[in-house]
Amino acid sequence: MSDSHTLQALSEPGYCLMKPDEIGRRLGVDGRQWAEFDLHWDELAPDPYVQEAGMRRLRRYGHFGRKPTGELTVRSHDGFLQPEDSNPLYIGQERHFEPLTDAFAQDPLLAALLDLLAEAASVLADPPEWTVKVHPFRVVATSGQAGQPTPEGVHRDGVTLVSSLLVARGNADGGESTVYDLDGAPILSTVLEEPGTLLLGDDRRTLHGVSPVTPRDPARPAHRDVLVITFADR
Repeated sequence: MSDSHTLQALSEPGYCLMKPDEIGRRLGVDGRQWAEFDLHWDELAPDPYVQEAGMRRLRRYGHFGRKPTGELTVRSHDGFLQPEDSNPLYIGQERHFEPLTDAFAQDPLLAALLDLLAEAASVLADPPEWTVKVHPFRVVATSGQAGQPTPEGVHRDGVTLVSSLLVARGNADGGESTVYDLDGAPILSTVLEEPGTLLLGDDRRTLHGVSPVTPRDPARPAHRDVLVITFADR
């Protein structure tokens, strides 16, 4: 990410919002390719942990190591455990999710995204190897049940860089993303509407949350497809 304004925004206030045209230029993709990428979201599996609370969310999970040279290694598919000072809903709970499909893990667009995010993460830290976690989510909403992108509320992920990329929305209202300072004061609120919109945050200095999603047409379900990727320097 060579744009000095974007870099300064991430390193100084601790967040930045990249528009689809900028992401498209950087990755060399257009609307058709975003639509093709979104086909992976049709292969996601139910999240059993939110189902226990009566909500519907689909997801998968991938775990990688990435060196500054760009070398990417797949790490063993283990349980997902967040630090105790981060997600208040799942403190100390190891959650198990289905792995990324081979097609998703090997998609050139995912590789390009990881390269872009590695550039952003390098503004914040310079470890010998990054721990990279990839979470594709589909939040589903109906007229009787709002979708909850962040059922844990306002939180941190316990990483260095957190990113949220909108891949698609269908019949969806709401889903406003808000970034807060560590005292809980909002510093940015935006609805990720257009595929390719990317929100980046320094997770050490900010909190974040997303408002519920509801169907625009109550006769049909709504969905919000997002790719959350985190980089941790440990």
